[in-house]
Amino acid sequence: MRSPITGTAAGVPFTALPPAHDGPAPLIVTWHMLDAPRSDAAFAAALPMDELPAWRVHLGMPMCGARMVDGSMDAGWELIQQDVLMSALHPFVRQATEEFPAALASIRAQLPVDDGPIGVLGGSLGGAVALRVLADTGVPVFAAALVNAAIRIRSVVDLFPGEYPYDAESAEVADGLDFVSRAEAIARRAPLLVVSGELDHPALRTDASELVDAVGDRAELLTVPGLAHPLADEPGIEPAPQLPPAREVDAGLTAWFRRHLPGSHLQDSGRAHPSGT
Repeated sequence: MRSPITGTAAGVPFTALPPAHDGPAPLIVTWHMLDAPRSDAAFAAALPMDELPAWRVHLGMPMCGARMVDGSMDAGWELIQQDVLMSALHPFVRQATEEFPAALASIRAQLPVDDGPIGVLGGSLGGAVALRVLADTGVPVFAAALVNAAIRIRSVVDLFPGEYPYDAESAEVADGLDFVSRAEAIARRAPLLVVSGELDHPALRTDASELVDAVGDRAELLTVPGLAHPLADEPGIEPAPQLPPAREVDAGLTAWFRRHLPGSHLQDSGRAHPSGT
């Protein structure tokens, strides 16, 4: 395994994991969780996908990792307490999506990645970013994957204390971040693997199942026994040893992306199986 490469791409911090071989290789881009692992470096350690003959470039989410204010998550938590949807969740997803095209161009300029379609992966709130890339951009994607993802933002908002006071503006935002309702557009874009922890929040598990059903034949559900919502222990900012449930997720993602890598001769091997198979 080669050493990680750290840097910034159009102002976005990243941790890049090179393939074992030299020369241009396909690119997989990821967005991490706000739960642990909550930085690009920690997410890379939790889900390195080391066996893939592809670059895995893990991007930092707003207010996290190298973008923390004064080296802590306190500023981010203050935004969540102020207004979980309109001050935190929605702006984070919007910023990460809007800054992605320039970041992708910068990654291509810095690293020997090929110029073909990319893979995308998002965990928790990062999953909403990956889904927006699918639903709202024209970036060519060869395969996508989600892990315990924010598929319906209302389900995420409901995890926080109190009843959220939706108004016309926030309700419109929430509707735009309901990706089950946008499944037809997602289905046209790329094959999708939805990884759901057996112990994840029940509403998020329901959303995962409903998204797979709505997308149809191009989607698969992979249920991971013993996996709760986080993929790493707290504080989840620095790289840490891979936990056993994360190792299972890593294996499933590796098999999925290997199966769909452009030009791969391993199309039919290492298949990630739907739940119950």
